[in-house]
Amino acid sequence: MEERTEISTLGEFGLIERLTVNNETRQASTVVSVGDDAAVIDLFGRQTVVSTDMLIEGIHFDLTYTPLKHLGYKSVVVNLSDIYAMNATPTQILINIGFSNRFSVEALEEFYEGVYAACEKYQVDLVGGDTSSSNKGFIISVTAIGEVAPDNFVKRSGARVNDLICVSGELGGAFLGLTLLEREKRIFTETGAQPDLENQSYIVGRLLKPEARKDIIEFFETAGLKPSSMMDISDGLSSDLLHICKQSQVGCVLYEEKFPFNEEAREFAYKLKLDPTACALSGGEDYELLFTLGQDDYEKVKNSPDISIIGYVTGQEEGSHLITRGGNRHPLTAQGWNHHKK
Repeated sequence: MEERTEISTLGEFGLIERLTVNNETRQASTVVSVGDDAAVIDLFGRQTVVSTDMLIEGIHFDLTYTPLKHLGYKSVVVNLSDIYAMNATPTQILINIGFSNRFSVEALEEFYEGVYAACEKYQVDLVGGDTSSSNKGFIISVTAIGEVAPDNFVKRSGARVNDLICVSGELGGAFLGLTLLEREKRIFTETGAQPDLENQSYIVGRLLKPEARKDIIEFFETAGLKPSSMMDISDGLSSDLLHICKQSQVGCVLYEEKFPFNEEAREFAYKLKLDPTACALSGGEDYELLFTLGQDDYEKVKNSPDISIIGYVTGQEEGSHLITRGGNRHPLTAQGWNHHKK
């Protein structure tokens, strides 16, 4: 039987000490890390970017099928994604957790294994946080800090008419992973049958262990590119693009045939009788970067295997539309394109 240490045996400081005993410092900007009243960060004249996110059990994640290590990893990654979405480099994170007495010290250590794995991969430092008991469930709050050269940050509000609309990676996979895991959870709850994930490791991985697109930000720097607007896709392509359109006071045209799909995911969507396009438009949690570029930058991105040009920016008065493979034109809505709407 696995060892179980009750959190009450350590006390708050003992718990923090145990969870941070292997915490490493990687960034020159980290002057004082965990263990004091506050962290000290010196960003050497660069601009600071700060983002924070909350994840609540039963709303943002389900521990029935989410391993704690994966949850720790994902909690960090989704915050780093927001920093990259500003065209910045994440440098430090702070984590607050609230947990009920159903969690042991070993369970929290497993969560922190994932946190440290993400810190190592993305070269960020964990510099502080807080722990608290909660009446039920698990609550996580992560703050990410990053740096960017003065005035090199990219907001959502800079898209211009005729800009290209681009997206990194592939879309819709996380939503399909969630659909599959929720189906198997329901079957297990009703019948006790062991889950069958049908070898769908790609879509399950897209949900449980997403990655932030550090590589795309590095590509921008190498290629001398600066998007006119950018955000990460957490709520689905249509919702997030409509945020950019609203804040930039523009419209857009998207082409369904240009959407980047993983073939394995596309086939599985058809098997589940789901439309891959609807999964991309309204699925969310892909954590890909959605950005706009001037037409002059077309040559720099046209051959990139990781970037797809999926449409262009129009005047606000023209609205926001999706052109289907069949050439039909549908208004883009925050829920994605609805097949059944006349």
